[in-house]
Amino acid sequence: MKDRGHLSTTYTTRNAHPPPFEPGLQKLGLGSRRDSYIYVPPHYRPELPLPLVLLLHGAGGHAHDGLRILLHLADKANLILVAPASHASTWDIIARRAYGADLALADRSLDYVFKHYAIDPAHIGIGGFSDGASYALTLGLANGDLFTHVLAFSPGFIGPIDERGRPQIFVSHGAGDTVLPIDPCGRRIAQQLQAAGYGLTYREFEGGHVIPPEVALEAVAWFTGVRPDR
Repeated sequence: MKDRGHLSTTYTTRNAHPPPFEPGLQKLGLGSRRDSYIYVPPHYRPELPLPLVLLLHGAGGHAHDGLRILLHLADKANLILVAPASHASTWDIIARRAYGADLALADRSLDYVFKHYAIDPAHIGIGGFSDGASYALTLGLANGDLFTHVLAFSPGFIGPIDERGRPQIFVSHGAGDTVLPIDPCGRRIAQQLQAAGYGLTYREFEGGHVIPPEVALEAVAWFTGVRPDR
């Protein structure tokens, strides 16, 4: 049901095929004009499933911008990161008010990774910054039967969805954000999620439209249950 933001991908078994790439940063090579990238930490072993986060960039960004949200913590936290790129300047539900090529690329990217890597099914996250955070919330709530956690850094809204599952949610927002002001965005979203009964961790900080290092660290610790700086 692409019109409601639902993915067709599921993760029910361990990887059936050997990893196609060495650890590190690689392009998935899915044939898209705007491809996806994967980062695999150096200590990955097929017999030890790792947490996965699908990361979504902000408006005007690219897959590398999505990766940068958590790339500096991936090795210490043993995270597999996957980052698609939007086909337009931002994600389909924002640019076109309809799901389309971006949802399809996210679906194909996850399907590919699930087939080749051992992923911890209790730690499958989706996250993003700015427009990417809005899209992460939208897809995360629409696919809460797949995503266990949503990490939304400075989101603006939640798009139209049919909710599935009950993922845990982390939202952060800067009190001085002038791009997506906190009152109509972060605070309103937090109230909406709390009213709907979601498990929510909400973090405000002094600052603007950014992800402070300590907030990224807190989000990863929340997601994995372990602080990566320890």
